[in-house]
Amino acid sequence: MSAAASLYDQASSRRQRAEGRLRLAFQTRAGASVLASLYQQGCLKARFPRPEDAAWPEALVLNLSGGVAGGDHLETEIALAEATRAIVAAPAAERFYRALSLEVPARVTTAITLAPGARLEWLPQESILFNACALTRRTEIALSGDAVFLGVEMLVFGRAAMGERLTCARVHDKISISRNGTLQLLEATRLSGEIATRLVATAAAAGAAGTALLIYAGGDAGAYLAALRDALAGVEAGASLVLPDLLLARILAPSAWALRRAVVAGLQVLRDRRRMPRVWQG
Repeated sequence: MSAAASLYDQASSRRQRAEGRLRLAFQTRAGASVLASLYQQGCLKARFPRPEDAAWPEALVLNLSGGVAGGDHLETEIALAEATRAIVAAPAAERFYRALSLEVPARVTTAITLAPGARLEWLPQESILFNACALTRRTEIALSGDAVFLGVEMLVFGRAAMGERLTCARVHDKISISRNGTLQLLEATRLSGEIATRLVATAAAAGAAGTALLIYAGGDAGAYLAALRDALAGVEAGASLVLPDLLLARILAPSAWALRRAVVAGLQVLRDRRRMPRVWQG
């Protein structure tokens, strides 16, 4: 490493970093799902808007730092007690900014625990990857008994409005789902090296501007397969029942707007046509 590069990395490590920790827990009281506990520290906060459906309390996760930069550290824990239901969403897309050094990634972890009979809808909005961003993200979902999980992840490659292409970055993104301690899904995404070339490849993103993963883990997953395929028929997508209780859909889209439209179409099926949270409307 050159002396200039060494000084650059030292300056990077001394810069102020954003840190946030958020813990949310829900329980049932008098037959209704309610907030049981809340802990928030640093830049991560939660807000509780009036829900579209009183049977589904809503929580919004906010990052007050305005985006995620290299070296930031964000931790979120969500726990639902037995027979509880909730929606946890985000009010806007999350931006992952250009890192001062690809060797100093942002660290984002989310741990979700659902007791038997619990139902969670995990609905973050787009993750916009700026060119030269650095990110290590891990999402772990632990289900017990007949718990039901619906989740989405959207990755947008660069800022189209700025004419930006994702040509270099370091992104390690991992999602795992287990039920009763048995691993059901391990989804890992790695972006590094000649990213622009890789994203054009047919085996990767085929030149798409973004990709999404829809996950439905529940005993009735198979009942949604045909309708989900119909909802995604007009886009580059595929849906599969990979296990009797695990349904996945993968989507590629030429723009962030097209990606979001396809995701909403899929969510409408998986949410039994219930009205989307307000932050997703419009």
